[in-house]
Amino acid sequence: MLLKSTTRHIRVYTAEIKQSELIPSDNVLTLDVDPDNEFNWNDDALQRVYSKFDELVESCSGEDLTDYNLRRIGSDLEHFVRSLLQNGEISYNLNSRVLNYSMGLPKIESPETEGKYR
Repeated sequence: MLLKSTTRHIRVYTAEIKQSELIPSDNVLTLDVDPDNEFNWNDDALQRVYSKFDELVESCSGEDLTDYNLRRIGSDLEHFVRSLLQNGEISYNLNSRVLNYSMGLPKIESPETEGKYR
């Protein structure tokens, strides 16, 4: 049975991807980061999200795979993405089809605000 956790920027599925389709799996979790391309990502930040995902999955090792556990992983990753944004490691993609600033308004440095957002 396919279980999933869907937050604004993180989607976790109990499935494998085969020929662009999700195939339910009891042994594999698939992570989809920022499906709406709301953020500008660099390789380092994206790898940190994947590492955090691996860490969270490992912390659940041995537990039953339930909706609750899957939602907890998705929620923890969503908070991690917020911390990356707040630390300036990623930024909003101003060319995204959706500009809702769900993680807070963008912080733009100007002479009046320089250094105040760190």
